[in-house]
Amino acid sequence: MKPGLSLRISQHLALTPQLQQSIRLLQLSTMELSQEVSQMLDDNPFLERSQEEAEREAFGLTQADAPVSAADRDYETALRTGSEYTSATSATDGDTEAGLSSDDAVSWDGDGSVSLAPDDSEWGSEAPARGNNLSGDDEVDATELARSQESLQSHLHRQALSLRLSAEDSAALGFLIESLNDDGYLEDDLTELARGLAAQDEQELVQLVHHFTVALHLLQSLEPVGVGARCLAECLRLQLLALRADQAFDVASIDLALRVCEQPMDLLARRDVKHLTALVGASDTAVRNVLVLIARLEPKPGRRFVDVERNLITPDVLVLRDDTSGPASFQVRLNPDVMPRLRVHDVYASALRGHKASGSDAANSAALQQRLQEARWFIRNIQQRFDTILRVSNAIVERQKSFFIHGDLAMRPLVLREIADELGLHESTISRVTTAKYMATPMGTFELKYFFGSGLTTEAGGNASSTAVRALIKQFIDAENRLKPLSDNQLSDMLKEQGIECARRTVAKYREGLRIATASLRKEIA
Repeated sequence: MKPGLSLRISQHLALTPQLQQSIRLLQLSTMELSQEVSQMLDDNPFLERSQEEAEREAFGLTQADAPVSAADRDYETALRTGSEYTSATSATDGDTEAGLSSDDAVSWDGDGSVSLAPDDSEWGSEAPARGNNLSGDDEVDATELARSQESLQSHLHRQALSLRLSAEDSAALGFLIESLNDDGYLEDDLTELARGLAAQDEQELVQLVHHFTVALHLLQSLEPVGVGARCLAECLRLQLLALRADQAFDVASIDLALRVCEQPMDLLARRDVKHLTALVGASDTAVRNVLVLIARLEPKPGRRFVDVERNLITPDVLVLRDDTSGPASFQVRLNPDVMPRLRVHDVYASALRGHKASGSDAANSAALQQRLQEARWFIRNIQQRFDTILRVSNAIVERQKSFFIHGDLAMRPLVLREIADELGLHESTISRVTTAKYMATPMGTFELKYFFGSGLTTEAGGNASSTAVRALIKQFIDAENRLKPLSDNQLSDMLKEQGIECARRTVAKYREGLRIATASLRKEIA
């Protein structure tokens, strides 16, 4: 084969470090962004937090149509059209649209300039916000409520203080308390727990197992009843024994309930009265009454002690009803709590500007100029991140206005492409914006992705949002006769009566997504 030259045209994307950072920051959640900011503050001496009042205008409705830099705009155009995009596009004069000085370099190498650009001053909020509290100054912050909630371990340790125990038994009880899971169960076997402490000493292992056995009985005597159980059957048994000791229930019924709990749990879960009646040797009516009693027990004793702070969500966007502009008007604002207040360190930047380097100092000066440029770009990329989130949120609220007035049933079908076309962005950008970003609304706090959903055809030729269909299914199930719950086929027929074509399999998928059990498990025992 003879060697030769050939000319070939190809398309490719070459992202500058700034755009790579901008894309990465856009897809981060609020917590991940906070960690990223903390890391950058530790690494870059030219970046600092500001405790002063913000000099520039805070982000709000006036920033909804904030211009996008030429670099980001060209990148979005390249994504949509598939045309070539290289780092050269970042060097255009269009960067001044986003508040950048035309002298600023677009790479981390710097341009030798150390003068402060207009946007090097503080960027962020003017005043701390109140988290999710959208109305009323007397409302308690959810974060404070989460921090004040007592944990299961603390609750049990406090009860253990009232017990007169030896040092060994007290230590064993404390060890078992710390070994409980969030539901209040002791998942590990006592011997395995002891072996982890005794290593190869068999005599010490026997002593530890003895102390753990004593401590387990003490633990299971504490409140909440059922704590320290090794399985669901033991948890139910502990609660039934407590009811029998209370003498408030019929002893015969409690004994029958104990026998039922000794049977396979899958029979109890399915409420298989026929098989349970045969196994325990009782009448059908007696077993049904016992199942009603067992259904009132708590299968997860530690449920009410679960730390709510782990599930606490700080919204990125706040949606408030604006009564001054009409009954169906809403204001969309960024949450100041999640917006970092950053600026370039004035003292360091001024010192670098006044320093004339020569010889070996020139290399050090160039490295410092590079770090200064990194600080500037980091601030602007964060600003661009919140600008994009606000623009997308405004578009979502405008299209889903009926939801904010009437609720889930008024949700309309919406796909990423609609918002992307409206804002001139790529679908991947909208996907990054709507992932792990949350919006606090008068209807509750939702992930931005919640407002997107496919549509189901209707008899009128229109589309119904899958979210609205889920809400309708839940409404049907909430209003059903518990003695004769609705099957998936019946739910499908009821949706058809409403003009919505929804197959049984689709109904089952939506029902499972709502975490609603099947009709047989929802049926109440008469």
